[in-house]
Amino acid sequence: MNRLLAAGGGAALLGIAAFVMSPARIEARDYGQTGQAFPVIEPDLLSTIEARLKRAEATGELARTNEMFAKRVEAKVRRPTPVAGLSLATETRDWTYDPTVQLEHDIRDQKGNLIGRAGQRINPLDFVAIKQALVFVDGDDADQIAWATSRYTDLNAKIIFVSGSPIEEMTNRKRRFYFDQEGKLTSRFGIEHTPAVVQQNGRVMRVSEQVLKKGRAG
Repeated sequence: MNRLLAAGGGAALLGIAAFVMSPARIEARDYGQTGQAFPVIEPDLLSTIEARLKRAEATGELARTNEMFAKRVEAKVRRPTPVAGLSLATETRDWTYDPTVQLEHDIRDQKGNLIGRAGQRINPLDFVAIKQALVFVDGDDADQIAWATSRYTDLNAKIIFVSGSPIEEMTNRKRRFYFDQEGKLTSRFGIEHTPAVVQQNGRVMRVSEQVLKKGRAG
């Protein structure tokens, strides 16, 4: 009996091994639709934009959007974003700014001629002269504008606003004004207060923040 069980067990094991090791037969079956299917559609982006524009034009939305955008641009031009971090000068400060830079790589002209070598230090003031002073004022402060315009002409200075509307003042005073966009100039010269004046002094720029007496232009 034990021999039969052993023989039978051996046969069973051989049968299982033969099934496992034999090539498996894969069958595909259709289990039917288990959920709602949708076709994959990619709409033409340009056609979609064109349709929306036509709809916006027909309803007047496009004209209103263009008008709103134009007004925003005009307002930004007429009154740029004020330079952050500046305030009225309460004490006089003077210092110098050295514009000398060190070249990081060789500089050549259009013909390939070497103008400057890497590592060389160059001061732009050795080649150009800045004849006009740079006068920085708060364009919303009438005293600062009066002070600047009474002391400087268009020939000897550029009056640069850090706040306010240079266009309005140009219309009112019939002279040219500028604006320090993003505070790039005041930041470069280290100016923290206005009014401030920057003038060339030899190979450096002399910077001064000046205190005004209230109600006086001079």
